[in-house]
Amino acid sequence: MSKEVISLLFLNLSYRDMDMKHPFHYAAMASALTLMLGACATGDVDTATTGPIVASSGSVSQAQCSRWNGEEVSVNVSKAFSDGELIRDFYSGQETTVRNGKVALTPAADSEGLLLLERVDSKESSFSWDNANVYFVITDRFENGDPSNDNSYGRKPDGANEIGTFHGGDLKGLTSKLDHIASLGTNAIWVTAPYEQVHGWTGGGIRGDFKHYAYHGYYAMDYTTMDANMGTEEDFRTFVDAAHERGIRVVMDIVMNHPGYATLQDMQEFKFGKMRATVKSTEEVLGVEEHWTDWEPPKGKNYHYFNRYINYESSEWGNWWGQAWVRAGIAGYDSPGESEQKMSLAYLPDFKTESSNESGLPNFYKNKPDTKAVEIPGYTVRQYLVKWLSDWVREYGVDGFRIDTAKHVEMDAWAELKDAGVAALAEWKANNPDKKLDDLPFWTTGEVWGHGVTKSGYFSHGKFDSIINFTYQTEDADKAMRCFSNAESTFQRYANKVNSDTQFNVLSYLSSHDTRLFFHKDAKSDLSTYKRIAAPFLLLPGAVQVYYGDETARPFGVTGSDKHQGTRSDMNWDQIVDERAELLAHWQKVGQFRKRHYAIGAGSHEQISDAPYAFARYAGDDAVVVVFAGQPE
Repeated sequence: MSKEVISLLFLNLSYRDMDMKHPFHYAAMASALTLMLGACATGDVDTATTGPIVASSGSVSQAQCSRWNGEEVSVNVSKAFSDGELIRDFYSGQETTVRNGKVALTPAADSEGLLLLERVDSKESSFSWDNANVYFVITDRFENGDPSNDNSYGRKPDGANEIGTFHGGDLKGLTSKLDHIASLGTNAIWVTAPYEQVHGWTGGGIRGDFKHYAYHGYYAMDYTTMDANMGTEEDFRTFVDAAHERGIRVVMDIVMNHPGYATLQDMQEFKFGKMRATVKSTEEVLGVEEHWTDWEPPKGKNYHYFNRYINYESSEWGNWWGQAWVRAGIAGYDSPGESEQKMSLAYLPDFKTESSNESGLPNFYKNKPDTKAVEIPGYTVRQYLVKWLSDWVREYGVDGFRIDTAKHVEMDAWAELKDAGVAALAEWKANNPDKKLDDLPFWTTGEVWGHGVTKSGYFSHGKFDSIINFTYQTEDADKAMRCFSNAESTFQRYANKVNSDTQFNVLSYLSSHDTRLFFHKDAKSDLSTYKRIAAPFLLLPGAVQVYYGDETARPFGVTGSDKHQGTRSDMNWDQIVDERAELLAHWQKVGQFRKRHYAIGAGSHEQISDAPYAFARYAGDDAVVVVFAGQPE
């Protein structure tokens, strides 16, 4: 069987959602593995072993939901507030006094029938990760604050749909929009990895119909240097300081399972790998004047086609990471294993984080004079990665890590990283007492594909503080969007599970770069329907993660043959007018209410009325009541 035929067979393999394929293809031939670069890449990657995630119905029916006629609403609040207490509706600003255990108020016209009740003399709660409101942003797609870095390392637009190219967003742009982020009640921001990514592109999508760069931060090349498209080290320091000044903690996305793919540009620039033997120069073979990355496929071919020019059996691949660092299945490298920790995830090279052998530095760093990596005698792959990542905490005061592909690395490696992060943040706070927000320890949350509201070994063995909750989007959000009161069972279940255990928390989301945009898929791009999900989501027990543009109904973007690219469209700043401006104001109100009250995310939950639907949350001296009068008529 030819390599081409075997490669085509592997192109039919699927990961995560049955149509995501990725660049490295291993073909069994004469009991060896041949690396085949160039199936599509999608950024953050993982595989599910916990069973399929079933998409919600997408129904927006509201036939069973109570209606509100715009009149005053009376509700018994005696379980939360005492007679004579002065109570305020945070949404409208109206105040009233509790009499005979009841209050009577009229919800604001634009509140979706909600009253957000608090004591007038209540103070904003101190920050707690248990009540975190985390804003997740793909920096490249958010705001361009410095056009001069848009084409760093020779990266350039593709002149077509710009599906997988860098779009110009950077740290300066992100910093300039921190007031917008803070207005949402945000108290933590999760940013894509700012460290240096592979410079070149790989074929995007199953059809190889676009150039896919590492704009998302999941294809690391050098953990010790800043990616120039993101900005400078000083830009990052300014961003972290500015976020802290607004009471916003910084959570950095990190990957310790894999580095990025090999690309034509990196092969040329860092002198690893080899082209197939020919009497012509590589430039002549590729049809480029100087830079290999300028290659374009011949007519009728796609961006995967460059694989045919590469000799994956050459010993010169030893000049890449090196056998001590990764499993890659090519000449001079070990083959991937079958376990979750030793497999090649989406055909990416797999870091040997389990190895106890001294590794030295990656071999190609010898041809990378700007690296800050220093060889440390006796250090293993894991020790280098833990040091390099924790140095970002020690140097800049990063408050936490969002850990990618957590189940594909050993639990004790995550425990080591957590311990290193705790020590590094304590050191930074000791050295920067005027900048620190508090004395809380370093925080971690992890991506374990398919994980729900269940306490697992990641908390005890991996020392995670939180795990991302995949099930809210797929199982609970749609019914809450159809009618706010439908969320009661979710509220009760989450509060009972999460807030009864101080060592357990989850981070729930509506939209994700790896699944779908809720506005597009579930609300069918209908703004009035979509507005109804903001409150039940933002009032969830546990922590919540707002994906950039959730608050402005960011439209789904261009996809090519990789549907997940559409979830990473540019932030829709120019669209925030009229109905979208009203939507944003709604997200701001509810998000700010959440930030004020620790009880919302971390308190006990009790339904206190059926008609109108109302519940209370309590935590220590903090108490709130939320009333849903019904959907406005």
